[in-house]
Amino acid sequence: MGTSFTRIGVKDKGIVLREPSYIGYNNKIKEYIFYGAEAKTVQGKTPNFIEIVRPVVNGILYDFDGQVAYLKHAIDTSVKPYLNEFRLIKPPLRAISCVPHIATEIERRAVEESLEKAGCQRVIMVEKALATASGCGFDIFSHEPQFIIDMGGGMIELSIISGGGVVAQKTLKNAGEHMDKMVANYCYLKYGIVIGESTASKLKERLLTFKESKEMVEVRGKSLETGLPKSIKMKATDMREALAPQCNAIIDSAKELFEQSPPEIADTIYKKGVSLTGGLASVSGIDQYIAKELQIETHIPTRHLDATVYGLMQLGKQPESLRKIIGTI
Repeated sequence: MGTSFTRIGVKDKGIVLREPSYIGYNNKIKEYIFYGAEAKTVQGKTPNFIEIVRPVVNGILYDFDGQVAYLKHAIDTSVKPYLNEFRLIKPPLRAISCVPHIATEIERRAVEESLEKAGCQRVIMVEKALATASGCGFDIFSHEPQFIIDMGGGMIELSIISGGGVVAQKTLKNAGEHMDKMVANYCYLKYGIVIGESTASKLKERLLTFKESKEMVEVRGKSLETGLPKSIKMKATDMREALAPQCNAIIDSAKELFEQSPPEIADTIYKKGVSLTGGLASVSGIDQYIAKELQIETHIPTRHLDATVYGLMQLGKQPESLRKIIGTI
């Protein structure tokens, strides 16, 4: 259950759903009417009685009822079809999900209950950092520490994994979604133009790069002076300037995590390097940028976008590994 995307995998089938975590609620009829990509597309274009809801905010379940409705729809459309081969007795659904390291016991329980209300008979919860490390192809029970920076839409998790647990971690709640607001604010302050978050997000995806680029994109919005439509041209250098504070925050957090870690762990990590996952890991040149700033080798796993859900699917096939992580299952 991500802030930007929700991903569902089915054992032996692979990823069966990868959709934006948006849902549309109609206040007149008291029903949820839009889900996923459709809800995201109409964001900012609906009448007052239709509200576009984000069930997960900063990696934490924010709207319980909205999430239950979203999960019911997602399970019905992507998971239930695989149960049609069982004509007489359909097997119970068992779900394995994850929550961030910073989640409280109440927030963990809310995720568990949302899955139960959506139709899952059994729910197992693991820590997100462990699932991500497993999805990257690492042995999470090895005593060789792994440093993973998971850069998602709702938060950025910097974790050191060793011996089947999280040794040290730092979390930045300002991540990819916050960067969209920073881009919109930059256009407002520098160019006197008001743009929406969806426009800012597309602009970030198009222009953000840590390599030399002369690409230029025309942006249309509302003039701050006249209130009429206005267009400007933005460069890749503008984008780097707009997001420099956030990039610096990631580097500073990584340095702080190194400082807090025992010398033996820091030494091993410097030899093995850092792994980047999440949507921001797809930004061109970000691995070279982080490697240069931290003076450490940086890797991007093949499945960096879906590392967490792949990790959950792997753990689902390994009862012994799950038992080691959570005790009894």
